[in-house]
Amino acid sequence: MRNLLIATVSALTLAACAAGPDYARPAPPAASSGPFLSTRAGVTSTAPADAEWWRLYKDPVLDGLVTDALAANTDIRVAAARIAKARASLREVRGDRLPSTNLSAGATYGRASEGQVPPGADRTGWQVDAGLSVGYEVDLFGRVSRGVEAARGDVAAAEADADAVRVTVAAETARAYADAASAAERLGVATRIVALLDQSVALTARRAEVGLTTRLDTARIAALRDQRRADIPAIAAERDAALFRLATLTGRTPADLPPVAAARTTTLRLDQPIPVGDGAALLARRPDVAAAERRLAASTARIGVATADLYPKITLGGSVGQTSGGLGDLFGGGPLRWLLGPLINWNFLNQEGARARIAGAEADTQASLAQFDGTVLRALEETETALSAYAHQLDRRTALQAARDQAATAVKITRAQQREGAIDGLAALDAERSFAETEASLALADARIADAQVDLFRALGGRWTKS
Repeated sequence: MRNLLIATVSALTLAACAAGPDYARPAPPAASSGPFLSTRAGVTSTAPADAEWWRLYKDPVLDGLVTDALAANTDIRVAAARIAKARASLREVRGDRLPSTNLSAGATYGRASEGQVPPGADRTGWQVDAGLSVGYEVDLFGRVSRGVEAARGDVAAAEADADAVRVTVAAETARAYADAASAAERLGVATRIVALLDQSVALTARRAEVGLTTRLDTARIAALRDQRRADIPAIAAERDAALFRLATLTGRTPADLPPVAAARTTTLRLDQPIPVGDGAALLARRPDVAAAERRLAASTARIGVATADLYPKITLGGSVGQTSGGLGDLFGGGPLRWLLGPLINWNFLNQEGARARIAGAEADTQASLAQFDGTVLRALEETETALSAYAHQLDRRTALQAARDQAATAVKITRAQQREGAIDGLAALDAERSFAETEASLALADARIADAQVDLFRALGGRWTKS
C-alpha cells in the first residue's frame, strides 16, 4: 500500500507536464498597428471607435430598433445556442478531470450444475450481484488538460462569433433604417421634380396656345415629367423592401413593425467626424479576428491531445462488490470482494495511428494559422476600403451639390428667357432635364453616403459584454 501511495503522489506531481506545443498568440504584421492610410481630416478622427456607433446619429428611433434587434434577432439566437453548445462540450471535457464511478447490480434466476452446490442444497434459485467501481485518470501527459484548453478555445471562438453576428445585425438594422429614410427623401425629391415639371408643362402649353412655341415643346417636357413620375413607384418599392427587412432584423413580421420606424423622411446624417482609432485597436476589437485567434489556440491544444496518445494512460481505480443467493442476503454482512490498484494502458507497438492523428492536428493548426492571418488582412482591407469609399462619396456629393446649384440657376434663367421669348422650348427642356437629373443624383448620393457610413462602422467592429 505504501508503494502504491508513493507512485500515486509521483504521478500527480508530473501531471502538469502536458504534451504538445504551448500556444503563443501570433503577432500581426508590424505595419498594421499604425494609423489607417485612408483617414482624412474633417471626415474621420483618430479617437477610439465607439462600440455603440449608431448613437452618433442621435436618432432615438434608430437606437430603439438596434436594441430590439440585438435582443430578438433570430441569427443572434442561433449564435447564443452555439455558445451554449460549446459550453456544454467544455463541461463534458472538464468531467474527465473528476473520478468516474460505476454502480452495477444484477439478478439472475437459474439452475446450477450439481458440482457447483453442496450436497443436498437447492440447485435452483436467485443469484444477486452488486458492485461499485471508481476510476481516476492521472493526467500524466496532459491529455485531459489539453482537451480542456481546446474546449475553452472553442467557447471563446463561439462567443466571438456571436459578437460578429451582433456587429452584422446592428449594421444591417441601421442600414435598413437608413435605406427606408433615404428612399423617403428620394420620394420627396422625385415628387418635387414632377411638380416643377408640371409647372413647366402648363407654362409651355399656355405659350403654345398663343403661338409663342409649339405643341412639340409641350410634348417633350410632358414626356420628361412622365419619365420622372415613373421613378416614383420603383423608389417606393425600395422603401417598402427596406422596412420589411427592418422588421425581420428586429424579430418582427412586416405587419408588426411600429409606425415610428417608417416616420423618418430624411437621410441619416452625421454632424461630426467618425472616430476610427488605429490598426492595433481595430485588430483588438474585431470579433472575427478574436474568433480566428481562439480557433488557432484550440487547434494548437489538440496537437497535445493527439500527442498524449503516444504515452501510457494511467488510471487509478478500485472496486467493491458482493454476490449473494438472494436480495435479502446481499446486505447481510457476507464476504465482500474488493480490488485496488493502477491500470496502465499503452499501445506502444503500433503507434502509426497516433502519429497520423498528430500530423492531422498539426495540419489543422497550420490551416487555423493561415485563416487567422487571412482574417487580419481582410479586416485591414475592409476598413481601408470603407474609409476610402466614404471619403470619395463625400467628394462626389460635394461635386453633385455644385452641379445641382448650377442647374437650378440655369433653370431660373431659362424660364425667365422663355417667358420673354428669348429662347426656344428645346433649350428650356434641356435645362429642366439637367436640373431633374442633378437633383435626383444628389438625393441618391446622400443615400450612398449613409450606406458607406454603415459599411465603415461595420468594418470597425464592436464590443459587447460576453453573454
